[in-house]
Amino acid sequence: MDIVGVTSFFYGRFPNWIHPRLYQQARSSLFSIWDIIAAMKLTLAEVEHIAHLARLELTQQEIEHYCQQLSAILEYAARLQMLDTSGIPPTFSVLPARSVLRADQPRAGLPLEEVLGNAPLTEERQFRVPPVLE
Repeated sequence: MDIVGVTSFFYGRFPNWIHPRLYQQARSSLFSIWDIIAAMKLTLAEVEHIAHLARLELTQQEIEHYCQQLSAILEYAARLQMLDTSGIPPTFSVLPARSVLRADQPRAGLPLEEVLGNAPLTEERQFRVPPVLE
């Protein structure tokens, strides 16, 4: 299966993150999104559309800059998709699974006198704090 299991579209189902210009092709046949992305270079209008969806206000210079960057990212993702990974088992990390946390073990806490010993104010064996509301 391709990335995140959404790269093949069946029975005319169409995800809302695909640009509208690809809608007709998605409805007409089964395809892999990487078939489109491999040959796809984003236009300025598409970057503006993405910025609108992300609620970003970009200058024309930023739009042009992001157009180049996002197109390069899509091209790189398409290149990665061409790699043969059939012999590699699915994994979430290349490192062996290990916990960096110690096991929880119940133990006695600090004595109350020691806890309250550094408090600036105490009252009835509790911390005394100034009122928050007036």
